[in-house]
Amino acid sequence: MKADPRGVLTGVHFIDGDHACCEGALAAGARFAAGYPITPSTEVVERFASRVPTVGGTFIQMEDELAASIALQGAVWGGAKAFTVTSGPGFSLMMEHIGYAAMTETPCVFVNVQRGGPSTGLPTLPAQADMMQARWGSHGDYEVIALCPNSPQECFDLTIKAFNLAEEFRVPVMFMMDEVVGHMTEKVVIPAADEIEVVPRKHTHKSTKEYLPYQTNGNPVPEMAHAGEGYNFHVTGLTHDERGYPNMTPQTQDKLVRRLQSKVRAATDRIAMFEEEHLGDAEVAVVSYGITSRVAQRAVDLARQRGVKVGKLRLITAWPFPENKIKEVASRVKALVVPELNLGQMVREVERAAGGQAKTFAVSHAGGGVHDPQEILRVIEEANQCR
Repeated sequence: MKADPRGVLTGVHFIDGDHACCEGALAAGARFAAGYPITPSTEVVERFASRVPTVGGTFIQMEDELAASIALQGAVWGGAKAFTVTSGPGFSLMMEHIGYAAMTETPCVFVNVQRGGPSTGLPTLPAQADMMQARWGSHGDYEVIALCPNSPQECFDLTIKAFNLAEEFRVPVMFMMDEVVGHMTEKVVIPAADEIEVVPRKHTHKSTKEYLPYQTNGNPVPEMAHAGEGYNFHVTGLTHDERGYPNMTPQTQDKLVRRLQSKVRAATDRIAMFEEEHLGDAEVAVVSYGITSRVAQRAVDLARQRGVKVGKLRLITAWPFPENKIKEVASRVKALVVPELNLGQMVREVERAAGGQAKTFAVSHAGGGVHDPQEILRVIEEANQCR
């Protein structure tokens, strides 16, 4: 393998989703990763550990996921773009530090290659049961961004997008893969470095050393200084003022937390990515994400062959939830079918956003494998009969 000076391995490759994710991180400028081995995510950082020394970076295998999820944040404040990689049990351990990243506005990426749970569950088999945890796993009110790739190509492309969004909004971004996508091997096209959009950090360049790390000046996302640059600032998970120092008043709490939420929520329609097909004449819409969207595609195709007017809406952005798009689709169809590898998580958001305009049908699967397309097809046909 020969990469250009930016670390981009340009060309056509036949690699799995885990390896494609690693290449996306390198292309996005990530030069630090901390992690702890856990199936089915380990291949991401195994490749990173072998690749990053060639472009001037660091991988550290930590003693556990708690250590990994805070080490990466230290690297970010030192000036690096950084990420960690894990799966179910490790993701659970990282929740406190995800909240810390949200509170301190530390731009970073958490890659979760989902597997069956709860607890140790099914280490080598897929699920999509961490979707609500990605959004609500840490305590308090905060906002994150979460992306769901459904192919190795998207593992490359969307990893770059994840880093770009982390930098633009200064939030932790969840990259919600699953075991099938992580271990699926397909063609991945990696463009030249100068064809890849990389968003730089909102790095302060003030001429004065008087720096307020959380002063927004009308922009909801503050600029960021790095440790060692001579700026005097404080970083804490406590409720803090614009200096970064603890301020334990309800007024400060309200102002801070509302900004942490609104900087992402106000941009929901701009952040939201989705793929749609056959929705123009649809009476039923299938809403899916990740590996389930590829199985659902087969069910949609079979249903249309039978004359059912069904379309698809694939969620690429899971959080912030694209509720305006769901509302718009729900206003034009009579039913929404939501297959997912869990016993009903994102379907609740779909139902909430639909607001009773269309009936919602869940196609639940506890994980360990993917749906049979016939199972989704049966529910599509059932939904088509509703009034």
